[in-house]
Amino acid sequence: MPTIWAEQALLTDGWAQDVTLEIDGDRIGRIETGTLPRPGAQRVGALLPAPANLHSHAFQRAMAGLTESRGPDPRDSFWTWRQLMFRFLDRLTPEDVQAIAAFVQMEMLEAGYACNVEFHYLHHAPGGVPYDRLGEMSGRIVAAAQATGIGLTLLPVLYQYGGCDRRKLGPGQIRFGNDPERFVALVEQAQAALAALPADTRLGIAPHSLRAVSPEGLASCLDLRPGAPLHMHLAEQVAEVEEVQAAYGMRPTEWLLANAPVDRHWCLIHCTQMERHETLALAATGAVAGLCPITESSLGDGIFDGVAWTGAGGAFGVGSDSNIRIALSEELRTLDHSQRLRDRSRAALATPERSTGRVLLEGAARGGAQAAGRDAGALAEGRLADLLALDCTRIDLEGLAGDRLLDAWIFAGDDRAVSEVWAAGRHLVSAGRHRDHDAIAGDYRATLKRLREL
Repeated sequence: MPTIWAEQALLTDGWAQDVTLEIDGDRIGRIETGTLPRPGAQRVGALLPAPANLHSHAFQRAMAGLTESRGPDPRDSFWTWRQLMFRFLDRLTPEDVQAIAAFVQMEMLEAGYACNVEFHYLHHAPGGVPYDRLGEMSGRIVAAAQATGIGLTLLPVLYQYGGCDRRKLGPGQIRFGNDPERFVALVEQAQAALAALPADTRLGIAPHSLRAVSPEGLASCLDLRPGAPLHMHLAEQVAEVEEVQAAYGMRPTEWLLANAPVDRHWCLIHCTQMERHETLALAATGAVAGLCPITESSLGDGIFDGVAWTGAGGAFGVGSDSNIRIALSEELRTLDHSQRLRDRSRAALATPERSTGRVLLEGAARGGAQAAGRDAGALAEGRLADLLALDCTRIDLEGLAGDRLLDAWIFAGDDRAVSEVWAAGRHLVSAGRHRDHDAIAGDYRATLKRLREL
């Protein structure tokens, strides 16, 4: 039985010293505190629950750094960025998507994530023509996960329309499109493909947004996989809020709460354009707020009200979304810094009992596991062994313990401090490096070279 000995570990009831943790298959077996290291045990500095990355569009990783010049529009925004994204994705083949997804999953693991929740909407060939195998692209995400070993929650996305007025999908969106009937067949093929992965794999559903999915389409998603994770973009942009309000007479969050059975199986992505009453009402449902602070900063989305949300007991997790940077510690730091900037405060999310770093890490671990439909999120016997270890000899961490260690990692250090990562007991990162780093990076490098020559 693989065994880890940690100088310190963050357990469900707080910090413990000299901790021995056994891995029993894909789960955490016995945990003992105040122990001496056993012969052959993996020795680590600090052992933590490894969060799930709860929102990713894998293919966008290959666009990182290519959208920072100003276009002809004097006020560049999410909407101008989206047009660049549409033009880019028309170049991508299934082979490209597999290589990109494997690379970004490897980066997630090296950053400390144990699971990739893939919000997967790139389904068809350029021009919207279905592949001979309708679920071809889902199969490519699965193949990437086979190569990397990461935990996977796959969310096939229903994308019907170009807006609330049910206009047809434009040229850039046509690769995403399905009607509810064809979407059922696509989900069935995705489920079949996932059979090749370990037992911790999950399949959920993602109605894209209130702009892209009709009320009838949303209802069909609810019926398709009851009890499975259901993710949806919500209230990301001012223009989106205005469009939904004009079409349905209510703001997006208000409409969703009045018309859908939102509960703990839901994860609402971004939520950066909610008013206080919406924030409190959505938090009370038990749904997870899926926050992507680096992407939300990059696209100028706005600032989620994390202070009100956590004050109301709301669950949250973090994701890398556009994958402009894969950096767990930076996502957490950016989330907290956004609250400080908005409110002109410090340590905005801390409580008297827990420091900012601990609130962020524990919240992201619990909320990410909930959003992924994954029995993880804490170091506890019987949970999936999603674990990350920090190298406490790093200069920013040396000599620190407990909450101060987490604060130093998140606010003074970076993901180079992540030394070991396990996903459902699979030891995938050692000394900060994925076991197949060179091969996966080589495939990605060749893919980028071809794309950039087009």
